[in-house]
Amino acid sequence: QSQLVESGGGLVQPGGSLRLSCAGSGFTLDYYAIGWFRRAPGKEREGVSCISSSGRTTKYVDSVKGRFTISRDNAKNTVYLQMNSLKPEDTAVYYCAAELFGGSYCPLVGYDYWGQGTQVTVSS
Repeated sequence: QSQLVESGGGLVQPGGSLRLSCAGSGFTLDYYAIGWFRRAPGKEREGVSCISSSGRTTKYVDSVKGRFTISRDNAKNTVYLQMNSLKPEDTAVYYCAAELFGGSYCPLVGYDYWGQGTQVTVSS
């Protein structure tokens, strides 16, 4: 069964760091653009970051620019989201998603394949 599996969430104090992983199980991520999204309690789902299949294009929502870094390791079939300087407002369930967008295309909408999510809680 093909699926995306997120890991790396947890409880962290403000100012701390976490690294989320999105692994492809049963299929290769090489040809997929990968997006990270989050849903905070009582809020709509928000696109956080994405990376194109080529890895040449990355995007970030303004609220995480300079703090979050997305990367991919095709040899490990995994995409990462390094989150630094975390704030309480980053608390959410984080989801990764995949779509066959070509080359250097990386939108924050339009993904069809989704993982189950991992909880990130930023609190003292």
